[in-house]
Amino acid sequence: MFCNQCEETAKGLGCTVRGVCGKDKETAGLQDVLIYVLKGLSARNLAAMKNGGGNPDAGRFVGGCLFATLTNVNFDPARLRDMIREAARIRDALPASGSAEPDACTWVPAGPAAIAAKAQEIVAARDAVDPDLRSLHDLLIYGLKGIGAYSHHAAALGYEDQEIAAFMQEGLAATLQDLTAGDMVGYVLACGKVGVKTFALLDAANTTAYGTPAITTVSTAAGTRPGILVTGHDLKDLADLLEQTRGAGVDVYTHGEMLPAHAYPALAKYDHLVGNYGGSWPFQREEFDRFNGPVLVTTNCLVPPKDSYRDRVYTTGLVGYAGLKHVDAPADGKKDFSALIEHAKRCEPPQDISRGDLITGCAHAPVLAIADTVISAVKSGAVKRFVVMAGCDGRHSGRDYYTRFAEALPADTVILTAGCAKYRYNSLDLGDIGGIPRVLDAGQCNDCYSLVVIAQALAEAFGVGINDLPVSYNIAWYEQKAVLVLLSLLSLGIKDITLGPRLPAFVSPGILKVLVENFGIKGIATVEEDLERMVPGN
Repeated sequence: MFCNQCEETAKGLGCTVRGVCGKDKETAGLQDVLIYVLKGLSARNLAAMKNGGGNPDAGRFVGGCLFATLTNVNFDPARLRDMIREAARIRDALPASGSAEPDACTWVPAGPAAIAAKAQEIVAARDAVDPDLRSLHDLLIYGLKGIGAYSHHAAALGYEDQEIAAFMQEGLAATLQDLTAGDMVGYVLACGKVGVKTFALLDAANTTAYGTPAITTVSTAAGTRPGILVTGHDLKDLADLLEQTRGAGVDVYTHGEMLPAHAYPALAKYDHLVGNYGGSWPFQREEFDRFNGPVLVTTNCLVPPKDSYRDRVYTTGLVGYAGLKHVDAPADGKKDFSALIEHAKRCEPPQDISRGDLITGCAHAPVLAIADTVISAVKSGAVKRFVVMAGCDGRHSGRDYYTRFAEALPADTVILTAGCAKYRYNSLDLGDIGGIPRVLDAGQCNDCYSLVVIAQALAEAFGVGINDLPVSYNIAWYEQKAVLVLLSLLSLGIKDITLGPRLPAFVSPGILKVLVENFGIKGIATVEEDLERMVPGN
């Protein structure tokens, strides 16, 4: 086993015995083999498409499988084996891509022993690759996992883009070719550009389905009725559950990255969507324990559950964990949550762990609707700087840095955020500036797109380049969707991004030097040092 794809990877180098996330050696190996077979599938399908054939649905399948290998999504060996077999079946139904195909195009997953042997071979082969080239391969693959995740959400709402699907396959196939580091840099930067396109696609899908978000205050108090807690990122699963629980005498709460759901009109209309419970994913073992009712996990991030509440956890979609109840999607796509709802009725109401009201829904449309107020505040000096503090939360002890940094920001600064990193500071009493909340929460990690749209609109309003705005970037990362966010920001030419709490283990010294010299990427230091650098003259 070797896995270095998340920020918490062991010793900042890589997990070799068991993942910090809870992933065991078998699961890690299955995920590696799945990616390997997807590479062969992609190579064959691209060649077939060039000749007027190919499988038009392969891109959707590839995206879903990439999503399943993301950190804290699927821990279930049986389901991963099924994905490997299906990937091989789709691949083998395609014509050979040439007379001398790579092994990924022809290897047969004959059984568990053959899959386990291939997993060991894949790990061993890493050492034979030049460190910088290997680092670029990892950057590309992890960025593609982000595209797979976000395109999967969009597809669930009927929004697909063949160019995005094709790029996922092109990127995977590129890692089978004998390409130079320069060629791979091109693919990595292209991944960022396609990432921006994917964010825009999902934004359109969400707003078309559920309306334009509105700046919304959300309660974190527990009610007196039994409840269902929904975590993950999938708005469609939440919408379907809300409809099925209408009049059932059960309250529905959001958790983690589902908080922004309260800002969408088509979801907020349900009176029994009563609030947000708890904080971000690292604290779910304590929070799920105290919720008392069933928990629906729609996507990442799932932490291996404690025995005390294991029987109350339901997974759906690509999420998998052996022994947990799973809600499948039938052919018509309408999931049946009746078992979960009946379970909720037998449970006690949640224990109260309230942390005050939270503000969300500050996406690009509602913020640009008050653009005149924001621009006037900047021109008058009431707002001197914006600090983008988007990204992921995590268990790393150093993440209290983000709380301390937010607390130390001058009163004339506004935080722009998206993703679960906000839970480190979104309950702080930071106030507002002339009616503008000092924490503008655009939503989920995919809503980092909104932050870019806001920045671009401000740059246009002031007639300057995006890097000339009074905006600093202090990004927290944990997993591969955050890698895509970073690559997307770089593709837009944004420079001087501070990244923490640790720099990615998969970025080699040589590639880090390129990122520093060309984009000004920096790691975090102390709150005091970073504050002086990012908010000069504070």
